Amino acid sequence: MLLSAERITVRIGARTIVDDVGFSVGHGELVGLIGPNGAGKSTLLKACLGLIRASGDVHLLKTPLAQMTPLERARAVAYLPQDHEIAWPVAVRHVVGLGRQPWRECSAFGDYAGGQIIAKAMARMGVASLAERRADTLSGGERARVLIARALAQATPLLIADEPVAGLDPAHQIALMEVFASLLREGRSVVCSLHDLGLAARWCTRLVMLSEGALSQTGRRPRC
Repeated sequence: MLLSAERITVRIGARTIVDDVGFSVGHGELVGLIGPNGAGKSTLLKACLGLIRASGDVHLLKTPLAQMTPLERARAVAYLPQDHEIAWPVAVRHVVGLGRQPWRECSAFGDYAGGQIIAKAMARMGVASLAERRADTLSGGERARVLIARALAQATPLLIADEPVAGLDPAHQIALMEVFASLLREGRSVVCSLHDLGLAARWCTRLVMLSEGALSQTGRRPRC
């Protein structure tokens, strides 16, 4: 099991944002988190990563999240937030290369595979031709694809993406879902929040629906 979340509850003041939600992610799964705006999807994803205070239990790679160091977490799961802003006036290849930082730290032998992994991530997202462009000059869609490439370069067993298709045109949305499907064939898994139910139904192996912060329904996609 890559991710196990049980009884996750997030409260801000007197308001309950996520209420006693649990789900799990195994190897080779593309789990779509769906629900209306304000359902608690982003909050749940952040809680599963330890980015916000929450009650409940989260395990990554069968290890309690609270017992993992930041480096261990970064090697277990990559996170793509909703915000696609890039403020740094650096080349795109450097932005994507930041995904390799967890593997460079504490390594006496260096990140010898990093160059090839970065190149593959950029090719997958169609941004190889932008390698020398300044990242802060890109269009919104280009920035989104560069940041997805950075998450892919992290080469973790699990990728969590919050609205990854936002800002992408329809062709790039489909291309991204195809990339996610290719990760499954490599034994990796993806959890992503989606508003497009058509994309969710077509590509996700399992759907988890939230409504008003609570788990409304979960189920696997029917096989054709």
